[in-house]
Amino acid sequence: MSFFDAIDIAASGLSAERLRMDVTSENLANAQTTRDATGQPYQRKEVVLQQIGGFGSTLAGAMGQVSGAAGGSPAGGVQVSAIVNDPTPDQLVYDPGHPDANAQGYVRMPNVNPVTEMVDLIGESRSYEADVTAMQTAKTMFTQTLGLLK
Repeated sequence: MSFFDAIDIAASGLSAERLRMDVTSENLANAQTTRDATGQPYQRKEVVLQQIGGFGSTLAGAMGQVSGAAGGSPAGGVQVSAIVNDPTPDQLVYDPGHPDANAQGYVRMPNVNPVTEMVDLIGESRSYEADVTAMQTAKTMFTQTLGLLK
């Protein structure tokens, strides 16, 4: 395990959370978009995260086995595996004056709930802050270790 693995792991979390915040912001910005480039209502997007490495590979590396971290793979962290559309159906809202209303006066609105998006944004922000704290803690530990070696 490398001396800087803690910073690499926290950095991977920072990148992932930043992308999640960007996607959530896009969802909020398009919460009222009834027509996108395809002519359909905006579809809510979600970020799918995947673990890199993990406990098993770290343990195998620490025990000196060839597979896992000792084989050159990253020590751990997270990466974005995909950005997918949320499969929940669109909402039908009665608004006969809307330009996109059908013959019955209903408008197909995006499947975006602003309250859910704001809760997600708060959670993503807290995760980002936790990754920053982990990175700062690792930096402080490295600084103090180097200070002891003087």
